[in-house]
Amino acid sequence: MNLNRKQFKTEVFGRPLTLEVSDLAGQANAAVIGRYGETAVLVTVVMGNEDRPIDYFPLTVDYEERFYAAGKILGSRFVRREGRPSENAVLSGRLVDRTIRPLFDHRLRRDAQVAITILELDGENDPDFVSLITASTALAISDIPWNGPVTGVSILHDGQKLTFNPTIPELEKVWPAEKGFLSFVAGTKDRINMIELEGVDADETSVVAAYAEAQKEISKLSEWQNKIVKEIGKPKASVHLAEPEASLVKMVTEFLADKLEPAVYVKHKQEMAAKMSAVREGLKGHLAAAGLDEKALEAADRLFETAVDELVHEKILKEEKRPDGRRLDEVRDLHAEVGLLKRTHGSALFVRGNTQALAVTTIAPPGSEQLIESMDFSGKKRFMLHYNFPPYSTGEVGRLGNPGRREIGHGALAEKAVRNLIPKQEEFPYTIRVVSEILSSNGSSSMATVCGTCLSLMDAGVPIKKAAAGIAMGMMTGKNGEYKVLTDIQGPEDHYGDMDFKVAGTADGVRAIQMDVKIDGLTTDMLRDGLAQAKKARLEILKVMHKALAEPRKDLSQYAPRVLVMKVNPEKIGEIIGPGGKVINGIIERTGALTIDIEQTGEVYIAGATKEKAEAAYQEVESIVKEYKIGDIVEGPIVKILEFGAIVQFGPNRDGMIHVSELKHGFVKKVEDVVKMGDFVRAKIIKADPDGRIGLSLKAMADR
Repeated sequence: MNLNRKQFKTEVFGRPLTLEVSDLAGQANAAVIGRYGETAVLVTVVMGNEDRPIDYFPLTVDYEERFYAAGKILGSRFVRREGRPSENAVLSGRLVDRTIRPLFDHRLRRDAQVAITILELDGENDPDFVSLITASTALAISDIPWNGPVTGVSILHDGQKLTFNPTIPELEKVWPAEKGFLSFVAGTKDRINMIELEGVDADETSVVAAYAEAQKEISKLSEWQNKIVKEIGKPKASVHLAEPEASLVKMVTEFLADKLEPAVYVKHKQEMAAKMSAVREGLKGHLAAAGLDEKALEAADRLFETAVDELVHEKILKEEKRPDGRRLDEVRDLHAEVGLLKRTHGSALFVRGNTQALAVTTIAPPGSEQLIESMDFSGKKRFMLHYNFPPYSTGEVGRLGNPGRREIGHGALAEKAVRNLIPKQEEFPYTIRVVSEILSSNGSSSMATVCGTCLSLMDAGVPIKKAAAGIAMGMMTGKNGEYKVLTDIQGPEDHYGDMDFKVAGTADGVRAIQMDVKIDGLTTDMLRDGLAQAKKARLEILKVMHKALAEPRKDLSQYAPRVLVMKVNPEKIGEIIGPGGKVINGIIERTGALTIDIEQTGEVYIAGATKEKAEAAYQEVESIVKEYKIGDIVEGPIVKILEFGAIVQFGPNRDGMIHVSELKHGFVKKVEDVVKMGDFVRAKIIKADPDGRIGLSLKAMADR
């Protein structure tokens, strides 16, 4: 069978990139298989045939992991198939979504779906790069109206030089790197419209310079896609765009002329919401009285939104007037406090305007690590940051339960900003979980989470290297290229603005960036201005945090477990565990320890509810693995009487024999004349054989 395969090939950073179009998935509007190295993805794009009666563009982007891509069979014993998307799959899907979405005409009312299916993983090339360029090409050659193409590249800065699209082994060798960063940046041939960055106190100047270089590479790949479109692209479909009647526009404009600004330009969110609601309801009543039907009222509601958008843009661009009266670079009122919850291991509240994040830290033994098995990763995770956004945080009624894509994305961003501040396990042998409860939201709760998390960790006594803070920047752009950068966006600035640019970092540099736009993208000058203004705000926030708690507490909470660490010869692990776990379970039972976790490399982590219980278990484990030598003193009970001596137990599974000749000076007729069962004795080691047999002497103790 001839599948009419057509391949387009190029080389990207030393590796082959192939985009293949064929009859596969031929009922979709377009389907493309992309290969980079030996990582392969299938992307299909489909648009519905009818407009939906809604007031938004219904786009969905699904990122489907397949375990077969990595040659794995995962899942439980009873369910051996893919379940709900992994966190990484959600984040990769969001990355593609946030890049392609701004380039659709949002007056479209037809369903559109982009489905990305991972077919092969080669262990070297991250699928995000090939997923995005394949999705872009599929949209660009389809008949779906879209203003692409777009491309993204990953950047590794190791503190000295840049590497584009580093392989996974290259990353593992150098990352994380001091003063470096790892970023994925995407956009059109002349604008950047999506950024993800994780840094280790990266310098803002280095970040902007890297994006300027990335823009050149993005432009090349965009031009390559345009050549593909010219060769095989379909004409774009003529699709109805939701446009209001001119007469309705006139009626709405006249009604709102003197009413909108007094409702929008109010400092407090609740008062603003109440006034805007009153104007909206007044508009509906006015139009209903004029005899307009329900469909017209829905269109008028969209016009209300457009009018607010235009008003906010105009006032900021022409007068630098923000709805709540702040300067363009002014941060809202800040408040920080720690130790709110007495029985948790650490807690903090961070408030910025109407946004409130309550962060709570729990520390646990290493055995509480999260086990992760996904398509491209199997391992453990010892630092977890979870973000909850309940409906009451915005004054709404809604579903409580499992986190959605937004919550996963916001939590991952905050975790990215903090995780490289966490001490290594050998320095702080605990598993750490922070939960951020958003109590109230009005602008960048993810960045408030960064602030609250650092304070909560310090309150728990986690010796983080330094504190990080985060801020959300916005932008208003005009038709002639003019723009204004806004610090600490909220309310209408967030909803109607052209950019959401979240920047987190320490006093020494950038730790995380996430940027989305509603326009085609930003120039490097815009990015430079945004980062500079964000740094100023970040330093202000850090001062407030420092006043609440300047450094990590020296001691852990009285309710936190204590973990002691021991390094043993891996050959001794079996002796610690014992047959069927008898020895290790006996130690836990006798000492009251919480857990004893043993790594194959020989690290033993002993946890107790108190330091005393952990130390008691530590001593028992130590006695098992200790390499005894002649001259050492041991003590313990007599556990067995023999004709020719007595057995002393001086540790779990450790004993030695006192020969009758070593019980005392002079002749001993019967062992029981000197020691009896249960006697507690101190003896000296006089023989230590390689096979573990120990010879003891009471007589030698008398000679001391």
